[in-house]
Amino acid sequence: MGTSAASIGAAIRRTVIDQSRRAHVGHIGSALSVSDLLAVLFGTTMNGTPDDPDRDRFVLSKGHAALALYAALHEAGHLSAEDLDTYCADGSPLGCHPEHPVPGIDFSTGSLGQGLSLAAGAALAARMQRSKRRSFAVLSDAELNEGSIWEAVMFAAHHKLSNLVAIVDVNGQQALGYTRDVIDLHPLADRFGAFGWDVHEVDGHDTETLERTIAGLDVEQGPPHVLLANTTFGYGVDFMESKIEWHYWPLDEHQYASAVEQLEAAR
Repeated sequence: MGTSAASIGAAIRRTVIDQSRRAHVGHIGSALSVSDLLAVLFGTTMNGTPDDPDRDRFVLSKGHAALALYAALHEAGHLSAEDLDTYCADGSPLGCHPEHPVPGIDFSTGSLGQGLSLAAGAALAARMQRSKRRSFAVLSDAELNEGSIWEAVMFAAHHKLSNLVAIVDVNGQQALGYTRDVIDLHPLADRFGAFGWDVHEVDGHDTETLERTIAGLDVEQGPPHVLLANTTFGYGVDFMESKIEWHYWPLDEHQYASAVEQLEAAR
């Protein structure tokens, strides 16, 4: 596209801050932690346009980070600035969780633990249709508390869905606490590896490494793939980083100004 994933990630973060302030809506920290993951997927990695039946499929399993997805769709040219400005307004399709009528959103999500099953189904469908399209899913590490995730993990490994790529946003926290205190699943690499997945541990804010890792995956044969992407909750805004309260809190005027100043200084 000519625009780097790193710069797209920065643009996504700014949109998250601007739109969350305008709509007075939370889930900001969760959206910031996946900004670079979505920048890589929508900016430089996934193939096809929303109306292309052979496009790569995407599932945002952690649906509460929908604002980052809308921002990524905007940066990819699939969502206008005017539409983006309707986020969380009455009658808008752009709600706090993604809905499939929005161009570029393949699956409605929000109930945690369901997205990997959807992505596995999409990967199996591609194989049955002899399509080379891939299926990507972004999960939260807290979502791995759900048993349905591990059912999908077993299903995908059994069927050797090599065209399935799961990316786990390992930010270490969830709505009511840190993951190590709620249900500690570390080491995650060992757990996925025990089920027969191809496992890669990466820095979730290093866009070049993310691009290179995904490009190197064998999506034609072998096991499904998982990237354990270590991220920072609230990335780029110091008073949000690793703070549980920013799972829900909206911004006030002074916090918004501070966040904008920090994000612009980092560009």
